[in-house]
Amino acid sequence: MSERGPFDEGLQAERTLLAWRRTALSFAVASLMGIKVMADAGVAVIVLALAGVALGGVAYVVASARYRTAHAQLVTDGTAPRPGLALAAMSASVLVLGVACAAYVFAGALS
Repeated sequence: MSERGPFDEGLQAERTLLAWRRTALSFAVASLMGIKVMADAGVAVIVLALAGVALGGVAYVVASARYRTAHAQLVTDGTAPRPGLALAAMSASVLVLGVACAAYVFAGALS
């Protein structure tokens, strides 16, 4: 945060950052749990789950950087940037986790 303090008294930007962080961490934890559950399904599923963990981490870092940018922009001119990169990383994390789960289900059905 800058020396000026929060942009608004309701702390909307701060609450949004915390929500993004919680969501990113929950996807990373779900991917880690997937590794434990799907360890016997093969290397490809584990690699996909690790990719989900990495994408959750990327979303966490990008959301933090976006907050700093948004806060600075809100304080200077009152406009907020769009959440494109964090949203893309979170969407990719969900997709990778879904593919890993589908691969696990199909691997179990075929054996």
